[in-house]
Amino acid sequence: MDINFEKSALLEIDVQNDFCPGGALAVADGDKVAAPLNGLARRFAAAGAPVIATQDWHPAGHCSFASTGRAAGEGEVLWPDHCVQGTAGADFHPGLDLRPVTLILHKGFRPSLDSYSAFFENDRKTATGLAAYLKGLAVDTVYLGGLATDYCVFFSAMDAVKLRFTVYLLRDAVRGVNYPEGSVEKALSAMESAGVILL
Repeated sequence: MDINFEKSALLEIDVQNDFCPGGALAVADGDKVAAPLNGLARRFAAAGAPVIATQDWHPAGHCSFASTGRAAGEGEVLWPDHCVQGTAGADFHPGLDLRPVTLILHKGFRPSLDSYSAFFENDRKTATGLAAYLKGLAVDTVYLGGLATDYCVFFSAMDAVKLRFTVYLLRDAVRGVNYPEGSVEKALSAMESAGVILL
């Protein structure tokens, strides 16, 4: 894979214990994304290119938790409690090598606002600051991997396209929830249609 490291960044999306086997919101084979991400992250780090790891970082009683007892809004999914700040479930999976990581971005930390995308909260207006950070480094291309294909990876990739980044999705470095059934294939198709390049 030929990469222009001067203009590229690697985004490692939510490779956390709660999204891996044994976690509160486990993705099948979620831990398998670590090895390919580690290999690529080492190449980025050796070239002095940014490696950004996002981390779901929810307060207890977060609005996305089904345990709050509130009704889901239209098109909204409520989840088991997961990635609660300071818990082992919120930690990065031990298989993910954090040494090449240049920035850890917390998202979903506002009690009444969820965040799937690495770029925007789910209100689709509140920016996380990642786009400005990357533009400041003259990055115009992002490589994406992590969890989960049909949610946080999907929304991150789609927002990156809207923000005029060239976007590559690393197929061997993503895994999906597939809820509802078929959502992974639907997400991959939508990303490809939007201009995301599947590698």
